[in-house]
Amino acid sequence: MNRILATAIAGLLALPAYAEGDAEAGKKTFNKCKSCHQIADSEGEVIVKGGKTGPNLYGIAGRTAGTVEDFKYGDSIVAAGENGLVWDETTFVEYAKDPKAFLKDYLGETSAKSKMTFKLKKGAEDVYAYIVSVSGE
Repeated sequence: MNRILATAIAGLLALPAYAEGDAEAGKKTFNKCKSCHQIADSEGEVIVKGGKTGPNLYGIAGRTAGTVEDFKYGDSIVAAGENGLVWDETTFVEYAKDPKAFLKDYLGETSAKSKMTFKLKKGAEDVYAYIVSVSGE
């Protein structure tokens, strides 16, 4: 019986995590994000044209924080990634609400900072759902 339960749990854990937000609403809200972020696939095809002040958000689900190649991250977000921060809906939403406060809490360091100064007070779960939907995840 325990073996069956363990197999069932392992199977559930292997399922992809789907975003619970509204991707269509997130598409509209992403307009606030694209002044700094773009969404471009690994071939370089631009899905959503945007700025390059922030990292490309394509494929963010399941990615370790601070690891987009050729992007110059701040020390705190790199440290968070080195300490196990992986983007999922929960971490993305909390970070987007207040990046600096999130990093201070995550790292347990009052000196932690974020290069991202914008705070998305509502709709981050929708933005996450939108990014996941256009990232083929």
